[in-house]
Amino acid sequence: MRLLRVATLLVMCGTALFSVGKSGTPQNSTAKEAAPPDDIPKSIAESVSGTLQFAEGNFLDLAEAMPEDKYSYIPTVGKFDDARSFGEQVKHVACAQFAFFNEFEGKKPPADCEKGGHDPAKTKTELIKYLKDSFDYSNHILATLTANNALDRVEGRYAGPNTKLGISVVAVWHITDHYGQLVEYLRLNGIVPPMTQKYRLKAR
Repeated sequence: MRLLRVATLLVMCGTALFSVGKSGTPQNSTAKEAAPPDDIPKSIAESVSGTLQFAEGNFLDLAEAMPEDKYSYIPTVGKFDDARSFGEQVKHVACAQFAFFNEFEGKKPPADCEKGGHDPAKTKTELIKYLKDSFDYSNHILATLTANNALDRVEGRYAGPNTKLGISVVAVWHITDHYGQLVEYLRLNGIVPPMTQKYRLKAR
């Protein structure tokens, strides 16, 4: 359950960043007025989906920022002997999103997400589509999360056994984990991550 506690903390941090991203300016706690009721999530699903979509958007921007000829890139400075290429990382994240929410639905997940799964996507265009499809699917399934089913048991080799709420939180954590890894891939190729270009120090 330690993983779940860490993932829950990440969601809380992501929610704070999501709020900053919406406003585009740093928040001053001494001057901030109370948020209107419509500005807060109205359900358990919305409480997770706001952060999930924020993480998905940042990851997608990262994937689109890397030139196609660098999708095979693996860092050589440091300890990267067993690291995935940039494209393999993108494919792994897409496969994992399908896997987590397959388990949420009680379906059998892909058996090989560690290697990117069985989807034939290889080019940047194909991988971006695969990634977008996985995000669309995860958001569609997450919308069915309610107070009544949040603690329903979920089985599976990807973060299971768990609950529907728990595996939804893990899905957020997993994207942020790989986002952090791929930031280094971009920077080592002279590219500043899109989110950093947009907000600079404002979200720190």
